[in-house]
Amino acid sequence: MNVLLTLPWESTDDTSPIAARMAAWAAREIIEQRYEPGQLLTEADLAEAQKASRTPAREAMLQLERWRLVRLVPKKGAIVTTVTRQERRDLLAVRAMFETDAVQALTADSDFAPLAADLRTLLDRQREALEAGHPLDFASFDYAFHARIIRSGGNAVVDEMLTTMGPRLARLTYQVVIDQPSSLHTLFDEHAELTDLAERGDVKEFGKLVRLHITASHFPQNSK
Repeated sequence: MNVLLTLPWESTDDTSPIAARMAAWAAREIIEQRYEPGQLLTEADLAEAQKASRTPAREAMLQLERWRLVRLVPKKGAIVTTVTRQERRDLLAVRAMFETDAVQALTADSDFAPLAADLRTLLDRQREALEAGHPLDFASFDYAFHARIIRSGGNAVVDEMLTTMGPRLARLTYQVVIDQPSSLHTLFDEHAELTDLAERGDVKEFGKLVRLHITASHFPQNSK
């Protein structure tokens, strides 16, 4: 299952470099809004929270900036970024493009078995998160579900870009989970239908539903 867990706090452990662990921890704190947009975050804050020195904290800050979760301010630290409407639209448009292109690369001769098995695993994990009332886990598995579809296209450059964009996309999904909890069951039901179609190898209906799902969940004004 580890191959499917691509967000920083899922892919780091005690053997990971301390800077990577600090960045992963801080990313999760930002996404769950324990560090709020506009808040100043310093190397000393990170070092104290993780009981480490300021050298790995500095590296962690640079990684957080690469993920666009903070904006570095010389001699002060970093400001937690605010997700603007424009950024949300741009990020989701890029994700939709990646996902649609991946689905278009699938054919009737494609081997759907690995994709279907992975989606089933992720669906089960998302169900558990939904039933347990764990919004970040739900958002994480939502991201992993769509990332797995995108990776089915086999584009290494897209895969690299997706990894870098992961925390920002997870942040958007988490916000949807918090702001619109009533939509979670709809999202889950559509994921279940996508998984069923993948297991049947129905490439036409799978592609159609992927596009409808993207539009309805993130661009509802375009689905009417």
